[in-house]
Amino acid sequence: MTTKFSSLFISIGILLLVAGYADTAKQELASNQDMTAQKVMAVRDLASFKQDSEKQACYDRKTEPYTSVVDGHMHPLPFGGEAVPFAEMNEYFKNAGVRFAIYFGIGQILEVSSTCTYYLDCPGIKALPSIKNDFINAYQHDIFYDKFPEKEVDIVLSMTFPDLAHPENAADTVHLFDKEYPGMFKWAGELNLIKQALLPNGHEPATIESIDKMADFMKILRERHIPVTMHSDLGNNEEPTKYLYLMEHLLKRYPDNIIIWAHMGLSKELSKMDPALHVKIMKTALDTFPNLILDTSWQVLWDEYHQFGDVYFPFINEYSNRILPGTDFVASRAKNFEIYKSELEVNSRYLRGVSDEAFRNIALGENYFRLMNMPYHAPEICH
Repeated sequence: MTTKFSSLFISIGILLLVAGYADTAKQELASNQDMTAQKVMAVRDLASFKQDSEKQACYDRKTEPYTSVVDGHMHPLPFGGEAVPFAEMNEYFKNAGVRFAIYFGIGQILEVSSTCTYYLDCPGIKALPSIKNDFINAYQHDIFYDKFPEKEVDIVLSMTFPDLAHPENAADTVHLFDKEYPGMFKWAGELNLIKQALLPNGHEPATIESIDKMADFMKILRERHIPVTMHSDLGNNEEPTKYLYLMEHLLKRYPDNIIIWAHMGLSKELSKMDPALHVKIMKTALDTFPNLILDTSWQVLWDEYHQFGDVYFPFINEYSNRILPGTDFVASRAKNFEIYKSELEVNSRYLRGVSDEAFRNIALGENYFRLMNMPYHAPEICH
């Protein structure tokens, strides 16, 4: 991206942001009033996690929520249409007991002329890579988050713009972000190597060649210790490992990058995989690539594979320091707090069956704090 076009884009982008979000901005703080009647699910506030583990009250798994305090995978803006306002979304987190969240953009924006909010409802409508979501997230974060008198949720911003089928200019765009929002983006992703659900909307999967062209972008992430979440479907019910080669090549090509494999490679297209084979693939990848981390967001794991607890629980317990939780919630204005709370609960159900060590690492945030070098600590489990 040349300097000439970068400057032009910034000017246009700022105008669009101001025009499109001015009214929303005026209403955001007022939206807090609508949330005050909602039931608060947890009593531990953000400040409690700043204490050393042994100084915090121990966590009683019998009486305290099994839902995660970390939402490591959520989208505050939808593919199209109106979003839940920023301040209201923060109230969702607070009232659901979530104290830490990663704000993913959505790197594929539906055509401006479309009235759709969700790509699956609109096959044939293009959902193409864009930096708009990332800029809007940064803009809202900049004008609202840092103005809150007391921050009750720790929010990390993520860059989601790269088109992995054509990543040549990704590094240049990072430098554009550096200029406009210096130091604000500490994560990258969710980026799509292959997402079968988006194929009817013009999604172009990555290739071996395009993965090799990500080198400059991945170097920036590596030097800045920025993790990157990759969506890479393993395959589908007809060919369960059809796309495994893409993730394998990425991991081999960039072994020193911190890479998070979204949804453990599962998808709605892969609802009947042999769980033993799935676990074997995950174990091999974790053992081979020390910087790989698994993401358990999205309901597919629970909806389709929860009956195989005897396979998954030993695996999760063994690799509990390599797993991050999340909801994959997409904050369309058509949704509300009850929907977010439900998605958090379903995506946390597997945590009821894991060991105390695994629960502390995953649900109480110890993995996340360690990965991001944050000044927080998970409480010890009561015994």
